[in-house]
Amino acid sequence: FETVIQSNKNAAKLGCFGWLLVIISLLFIAVTFPVTLFMCVKIVKEYERAVIFRLGRLSDRKPKGPGLFFVLPCTDNFVKVDLRTVSFDIPPQEILTKDSVTVSVDGVVYFRIHCPISSVANVSNAHSSTRLLAQTTLRNVLGTKNLSELLSDREGISLSMQEALDDATDSWGIKVERVEIKDVKLPQQLQRAMAAEAEASREARAKIIAAEGEMKASRALKEASLVLADSPSALQLRYLQTLNTIAAEKNSTIIFPLPIDMMQSLMQRKV
Repeated sequence: FETVIQSNKNAAKLGCFGWLLVIISLLFIAVTFPVTLFMCVKIVKEYERAVIFRLGRLSDRKPKGPGLFFVLPCTDNFVKVDLRTVSFDIPPQEILTKDSVTVSVDGVVYFRIHCPISSVANVSNAHSSTRLLAQTTLRNVLGTKNLSELLSDREGISLSMQEALDDATDSWGIKVERVEIKDVKLPQQLQRAMAAEAEASREARAKIIAAEGEMKASRALKEASLVLADSPSALQLRYLQTLNTIAAEKNSTIIFPLPIDMMQSLMQRKV
């Protein structure tokens, strides 16, 4: 808004000498018409806008375009501004996290220019400035996070970076649309330590699960033994089912278990 107000003031502050140059330019156009028509008529594309400076001052509060627009020779010059969304990669940054772990992080930023006048009048190079600011913002945001937060909350970190960049570049006429964390590289020693910790945790969980399974199996066997002890015929049927299962597997050897009571009675008879 300040830039727009200044553009109106600038148009009114050309001064006597400025208006004299403008009148001379108009006379030059009239004398050399239609040759100067090729010098005065310019074209910008649908996704572009033109910011016109007259004698070094902003001539209008709104950028020109898309399509045809008119400039005065010798007094006007213009700057084309692309309004399309631009993306760039943030180079890998060596960052020290809050818990003193060094990691290498890179990302990607998507932004566009929403105010052409501010992007030209308020910053010398909007694209380069946004790239440099994105690198420092990445360092500042990730420096306040722990390693666990960095690995698990990428979406929240991206949102924080987007808000910080958007606030910082608003005066430049830039809208940051999206920020994404691409890759987080850990030191090799830390990777091996985390892998060993994860493996130990998995082994501990596996042992706990196996112990719980054995406990449930022992309880089931105990209940089954009580049922078989109450019904001798059930034990005989279980014995026959076991023999049937062994015979179905085409084994060459089958072991027939004998009750201990029968063996004791035979031994007593021999005595």
